[in-house]
Amino acid sequence: MNTAQTKKPTNGSRWPLFAVLLLVLALIAIFSSRNPKISVRVATIERGTLRSQISTNGKVEPVKNFEAHAPTAATVRRVFVHEGQHVNKGQLLVQLEDADARTQAAHAMAQLRSAEADENAAKTGGTREEVLNTEAELAKARADRDVAQRNLESVKRLNEKGAASSGELRGAEAQRNHAAAQVGLLEQKRKARYSAPELAKVDAQASEAHASLAAAHSLLAKSNIRAPQAGVVYSLPVREGTYVNAGDLLLEEADLSKVLVRAFVDEPDLGRLHEGQKIEVTWDALPGRTWLGTVTGVPASVKLHGNRNVGELVSMADNGDMALLPNINVGVSIITAERHDVLSAPREALRQDIDGKPYVYAVENETLVRRNVTTGVSTLTQVEIQGVQEKTPVALASTNNKPLVDHATVKVVQ
Repeated sequence: MNTAQTKKPTNGSRWPLFAVLLLVLALIAIFSSRNPKISVRVATIERGTLRSQISTNGKVEPVKNFEAHAPTAATVRRVFVHEGQHVNKGQLLVQLEDADARTQAAHAMAQLRSAEADENAAKTGGTREEVLNTEAELAKARADRDVAQRNLESVKRLNEKGAASSGELRGAEAQRNHAAAQVGLLEQKRKARYSAPELAKVDAQASEAHASLAAAHSLLAKSNIRAPQAGVVYSLPVREGTYVNAGDLLLEEADLSKVLVRAFVDEPDLGRLHEGQKIEVTWDALPGRTWLGTVTGVPASVKLHGNRNVGELVSMADNGDMALLPNINVGVSIITAERHDVLSAPREALRQDIDGKPYVYAVENETLVRRNVTTGVSTLTQVEIQGVQEKTPVALASTNNKPLVDHATVKVVQ
């Protein structure tokens, strides 16, 4: 009886199927290698405000500062204010022991009075007593001259008649001439008693006396320190009873409603600065606060500041509540450009061709499409852009280091 038998496949019959499978896998690999999808990160074109700025450090200084120093060695007699106190113009702040200053002022005043008396005597021909004596002598000399003149005239008449000799006539003339000379001498003494060098000496003594008195008054004023302007006493290193030497600092006072901010800008950024730019000031001691100001002076030179080559930018900042203190270190942002309601893209999305023309790769239907653009204001991370629509996705970079090319197929990843 013939029965049907099932034949088992041999090893040789398996090889064609395996070869077909390998061929299919190879074709898939070849096809995939010819048209791969590039994994890319993307960002979208956004609209908003774009600000370009230079961030650096700076120092706060008072605009109009008043420093009081001890005019001479003395003891602090009274201190009328405390550090941080608001004061008015003319208010008495500190008083030094001024006994010596008062003595010097009194002595200088006495010298001045004496010099003024000498100066007046020189101009009027002497003291009042001397002037009166001169006037009396002059009156007597004039009377003697008049008598001698009458006597001369009488002798002349007698001589003409032969009743008087020539000798008597010459004697009468000599007497009259002597009397006239005495009158002339006394008149000269009354009008110009002192010579030019003597007058110059008197004037010099008067000038010296005036200078001594002015110096004494200055010393007295500096021993009683008053505020030259309304402001804040921000430094007061002395206390009542403290002994100070000449030149020692007594206090510092300034109007702090506006402060000077000196910013240190690195050399490569100096070309972006100009007067009138806005600044923003921050202080670590008061986080979250920002003070606004304006650039008033751009650097005129470059100097070494630590290990940096910097230019010193000067600006004025509003400090209405006087929270910013002199000599503190602050952060300074100089706004070099600011645009509102503009489109921007991440700097990473911007590319340039050989000719330097900028472009981006827009992602459309999983395909890169080159879009030529124009750029404007830029920051550290964003750049103003024109040539693409708002919300357009643009490629940043591939995640597998593959180059991005126009019309390449991509896969967007986070």
